[in-house]
Amino acid sequence: MIASVRGEVTTVGPDGVVVEVGGVGIAVHCTPATLGGLRVGSPARLATSLVVREDSLTLYGFASDDERTLFELLQTASGVGPRLALAVLAVHSPDAIRLAIAGADHAALTRVPGIGKKGAERLVLELRDRIGSVDPIAVPNLAAPGAGWQPAVREGLTGLGWAPKEAEDAVAVIAADAEGKPIEVAVALRRAIQLLGRNR
Repeated sequence: MIASVRGEVTTVGPDGVVVEVGGVGIAVHCTPATLGGLRVGSPARLATSLVVREDSLTLYGFASDDERTLFELLQTASGVGPRLALAVLAVHSPDAIRLAIAGADHAALTRVPGIGKKGAERLVLELRDRIGSVDPIAVPNLAAPGAGWQPAVREGLTGLGWAPKEAEDAVAVIAADAEGKPIEVAVALRRAIQLLGRNR
């Protein structure tokens, strides 16, 4: 198993990066939050999980070992593959995921694209005893707007190569669409990348 990669980031795209390791460019799929912390030309270390299929080898990368652990644990639940597990981590932090599953917070889980009510119930049923514990005080209210999400998203977008004006315009569109409703940094960043990607 490839547990981690370390090297220079040569390419950053909407859903992944290429990290050059020993002269070999390795493609790694990442969440928007992880992508937001990477810069072309800068060194990076990603915790990774290799998913082997009959016709493919796909490497998924994370900013922390904890995210990788949750990614792999989520896939032990019925009906959860790597793409859905990555989507969960794109919407919630590891601690927020633990809190949602341990507390049977179906509303938080169904905010993940691809997870409906039955899927949320299945996650709680199958993972509740294995998800680990978390201090609720240490996790922001899952229904609350992410404090300062706009600066974080602007920084993430400019780090991915978009111009400050493009980043500002995307943030403005997302803020208008949200109409004051709760929004997390990872979710907003993913929407912004999708929006700007259509304009390229």
